[in-house]
Amino acid sequence: MLKKVFLFIAVASGVAAFAQTDTTVAADTAKAKADTVEGFRFTTVDSVAITPVKDQNRSSTCWSFSTIGFLESEVLRIKGKEIDLSEMFVVSKTMMDRAAYCVRLYNEPRFAPGGSAYDVIYCMEHYGLVPQDAMPGIRYAWTEADTLPVHNELDRVAGGYLKGLTGLKKLSPVWREGLQAIYDTYLGKCPEEFEYEGKRYTPKSFVEALGLKAEDYVSVTSYTHHPFYGRFALEVPDNWRMDQMYNVPMDEMMRIIDEALAKGYTLAWGADVSEIGFTRKGVGVVPDADKGADLTGSDMAHWLGLSADKKKEELTKKPLPEKEITQQMRQDAFDNWENTDDHGMQIFGIAHDQNGKKYYMVKNSWGTARSDYKGIWYVSEAFMKYKTNDILVHKNAIPKDIKKKLKL
Repeated sequence: MLKKVFLFIAVASGVAAFAQTDTTVAADTAKAKADTVEGFRFTTVDSVAITPVKDQNRSSTCWSFSTIGFLESEVLRIKGKEIDLSEMFVVSKTMMDRAAYCVRLYNEPRFAPGGSAYDVIYCMEHYGLVPQDAMPGIRYAWTEADTLPVHNELDRVAGGYLKGLTGLKKLSPVWREGLQAIYDTYLGKCPEEFEYEGKRYTPKSFVEALGLKAEDYVSVTSYTHHPFYGRFALEVPDNWRMDQMYNVPMDEMMRIIDEALAKGYTLAWGADVSEIGFTRKGVGVVPDADKGADLTGSDMAHWLGLSADKKKEELTKKPLPEKEITQQMRQDAFDNWENTDDHGMQIFGIAHDQNGKKYYMVKNSWGTARSDYKGIWYVSEAFMKYKTNDILVHKNAIPKDIKKKLKL
């Protein structure tokens, strides 16, 4: 059963009041500001329970934050219990695996701190999960107040270590220990056992206690360079584990998202957020410049004279006409490197703007101070169709007719 949450944003005053029926829902957007009376006003239609917004800060670990948030919502759905899981346990395990993969291929693939939603599911299945208190993941803080990830140095040191192995005729049997020591130094050691609420667990027994099963989760995408209703490994660098995703037409991908939310499931979302329509204020749209601006006479001259930032501001400061997205547009953008594997987030609800237009509510991992809506983004249907690379979802959330086609 979906939890109804009603959000009213008073745009003129820049103050929003947010009423919720479950304190675990992190979309607390009280006092959300708006720049002008022309801004967006959103009303929540349906919302699934999520845990509080976190902050990945200066780390390339959105894939871990978004999918851990997704699993936290799964625990809420299954157990009715709010839990805070460790993102850095997953990061440590994943980066060690990625390093071994790169070494086996003579360091030809890129060793980088990115990842995919499937990395988290793989970690859950093979290594387990731990609560945040068991592995906070920050041992490098200068002061006790430094509680957010900063991985600039870690990434450079780990990358340099792996690069240093290149060209050696033979590797020692302890090279993994050296790299593991780097991650242990910065993130802390991954615990083999820990206590949680008075009980002792291993990471694997903890997953069992949470009621999570890796086989319940599937990845879905939508591209035409592979047959629909089959599976393929999406060709993006961070899908280095070669996760075999189910391929469906774009409209069916959207149906999966809608039905999942209607059934009370959230989704982990891999998307491209580098385009003009994804703003730092908390909105994702695909504006149609030809329809959204009066491009005649002096207005045309004014428009052409604007900087790229000013054009973005004009096209995203209020609801405007958007492009009609087709399957071919998705494919062209992927093939031309326009749609890239940029960012991971969590889809958890549906809202309407002041014109009744549909948006998806998305939990980001950039903290609560970096958007007008306390870490929540409102993404239009056009943006979701165009910029979605892949989704991770519980297989029971998929419509029955699509499951049948996928032979799930």
